[in-house]
Amino acid sequence: MNRLPFSPNCLFAALTFLLGCAAVNTPVNRAIDGTNAALVDPAAPRPGDDEIWIGLAFSGGGMRASAFAHGMLEGLRAATATPGDPDGILSDVRLVTGVSGGSVTAAHFGYYGAAGVDGYRDKFLIRNAEKYMANSPLNPLTLVRGLSGGANDADTFGRFLDETLFHGATFGDLRRTSRIRTWINASDVANNTAFLFSAETFDALCSDLGAYPISQAVAASAAFPVVFSPIVLEAHSGKCDYTEPDWLTAARFNPEASSAMKAHAAALESYADPEQIRFVKLLDGGITDNFGTTGLSVERARAQEAHSPLSPDEAIKIRRILFLVANAGVSRDFGWTRKLPGPGGLQLAMSIANSAMSAATRTGYDAMRLELADWERDLVDYRCALPRAQVVRVRGTSSGWDCRDVKLFVGQVSFDDLPEAMRAELNAIPTRLRLEEDQVDLAIRAGQMATRQNPELNGFLRTTGLGEAAPALAGPARRITPQRN
Repeated sequence: MNRLPFSPNCLFAALTFLLGCAAVNTPVNRAIDGTNAALVDPAAPRPGDDEIWIGLAFSGGGMRASAFAHGMLEGLRAATATPGDPDGILSDVRLVTGVSGGSVTAAHFGYYGAAGVDGYRDKFLIRNAEKYMANSPLNPLTLVRGLSGGANDADTFGRFLDETLFHGATFGDLRRTSRIRTWINASDVANNTAFLFSAETFDALCSDLGAYPISQAVAASAAFPVVFSPIVLEAHSGKCDYTEPDWLTAARFNPEASSAMKAHAAALESYADPEQIRFVKLLDGGITDNFGTTGLSVERARAQEAHSPLSPDEAIKIRRILFLVANAGVSRDFGWTRKLPGPGGLQLAMSIANSAMSAATRTGYDAMRLELADWERDLVDYRCALPRAQVVRVRGTSSGWDCRDVKLFVGQVSFDDLPEAMRAELNAIPTRLRLEEDQVDLAIRAGQMATRQNPELNGFLRTTGLGEAAPALAGPARRITPQRN
């Protein structure tokens, strides 16, 4: 009779030891006795044209997404730069939001602005961002740590980000140096909602956003399950005099409040309740919203002023709004649908995760488009109801004033806009944090090309005169238009 070389008790002890090796992230967010300042100082002067408002959203997708988003920035600059304004409409970016791999590019652009675009490829994109990570599937300890909560902690990718890009910078540094509202998006896996690194969120946690490292937020946004353990925030409930915002109170009793708004409100409530939340566990933002557009949808849904997130003066000056989403997602995989078995194992898990993420992303994007359509209508109504004296105070004159002259363009920049052969190459690029240099350059070039060919951008350019529209797009752009019954 064969005997095991070790007893069941020894086996249990060994497994217990290995499971205890799971990476665990200690919270680094500090308590605050007060409230957090907004991410952008509304009184600070800003570069660019007051008549233009640009918003950009960068999807997840590992280094492929980071490079594609970088290509979008280069494409926008190339399409609109002039000898007197080499940055073009990059100076007019007022909001940048990012998820997972796209959050790296979003945070870097938000912090450094247009001046940081040129060095980004060499500083980050062609580097090995997996330098400190345990990622070998042949290492049993890595596998066990992954299955027990996460193979890597914040001192891997987060450490690399800090060393190469952010150098200890915090959200307080971001507020002091940038005029771009920068949203980093993760997922709260207990509340099943998108988690936004914002003053409002950290107020509910009684935590100091200004002292929180940018690299940690980006690491949370990119913390893909199993590969990374959750980034943890401590809820410092009771250590500040927190008062919930009026919109949250209203949402609790408003039957017409959107489900996204209600979920966001419930999450903030839980952060302030020590009976519910002591620690917030954050994973990849793509789990709940792979475009990072939920924040904008919620902001518009809870807006108490028709012009929000614009200030009253900005709403008077504004004429053109462009919101572009960089979608670096790959095409559907029909490999296992052409045979009877499968999917199974890891392939099954990935298929379920990708299906859920894709569905949530499509729903979030559609909701955001509807909210922005309402925003355009609300802006026109607000402007047309203003007394002439207020218009003159802001513009200096009422000459040429047309209260209805506001146009909003919203669209996606994706692989679908590219030649078939190029799409096939892009779809073969893996979703990871280390790529070959030629893969990085392909994704950058794809971002440049897809941006230049985007009909929404070209419609925007034709109505502003800020650049020459691509010749192939002579027809009308697909402007977002409110649909009414």
